Amino acid sequence: MDALTDQAMVVLQDRPLVALHPWLAGLLDDCTASGRTLHLVTPIGTRLSLPLRSVAAGRTAQWVVRDGDGFYAGLTGRPLRWDGATFVPVPDARDYAPGFKTRPTAPIGAQLALVYRARHRRGGGTLGGAAGHLLRLLTGRPPAAWGPAEPLAHPWDPDRFTEHARGRASARLLVIGDGPRTAQAVCEFTAAGKGATTETTTVTVGHAPGAPPPLGRLPSLIAELAAEQPVASLLAQLVPGRADLTTEPRWTGEPAVVSLAVAGAVAGPPGIPGRQIGPPDAPVTLFPLGDGRSPDGWRRHREVMRHLQSALRPS
Repeated sequence: MDALTDQAMVVLQDRPLVALHPWLAGLLDDCTASGRTLHLVTPIGTRLSLPLRSVAAGRTAQWVVRDGDGFYAGLTGRPLRWDGATFVPVPDARDYAPGFKTRPTAPIGAQLALVYRARHRRGGGTLGGAAGHLLRLLTGRPPAAWGPAEPLAHPWDPDRFTEHARGRASARLLVIGDGPRTAQAVCEFTAAGKGATTETTTVTVGHAPGAPPPLGRLPSLIAELAAEQPVASLLAQLVPGRADLTTEPRWTGEPAVVSLAVAGAVAGPPGIPGRQIGPPDAPVTLFPLGDGRSPDGWRRHREVMRHLQSALRPS
């Protein structure tokens, strides 16, 4: 820790790659408890690991990039300044920071990101089954390791993973794949009362330019998952980025949605028909939304979500 105010904790890191190390995870917990924001300040040549990037995209932490005499938000490019207590946006800035608009230092491919959500009943078996199953389907091998911070300290063991996740009001756990492509999962669990647990897991696989993700396999992959695990929803999107899943503080493009799967046999809005997949006793409806490149897929996503929310609203 390099500075502490009532609003912020500032940590300076001058290294090529910053990961979610145990000491950094501890500082994040301290900030959550105290209501502060953790500002991770790095030079423009620093990259973040995928787990740390997911944390920096939330409310508790912000990646601040030092570029010459100025600062900007590493994930958005918004110019920032220090006001004596915390980093705040530059009020009269009308453009991205210059450093954010420089070319990435490595080729930009596509990252296939699957956001899985479910509710597990008390005594409902092992947690993390979705992460393990998706990583195996996408890489051809079981996960290699898991842990709450990087580097991951424990060989993959679903029972130990479940024991750690169930014993807390909330837990964020990381899983790494063991296939030919870089693959990681960030799993978040929250106690939901009566012994139930809600899960949001994002599985991401990196693909180099010229080696596109196998989008045609998504329907069968989701059907296989639904046969093994409870599924409330699964959102598939493509994120422009490096194949090693690290993030530079530079513009690489916007995510684009591919499909949305939701539990049950449900009808979609006009013009966006759903397709039922999965086993008969646990059907899932898949809505194809886009090709992973066009932003128009997010419009279809909004239409489907509005339709589903309206269908669930009491009459």
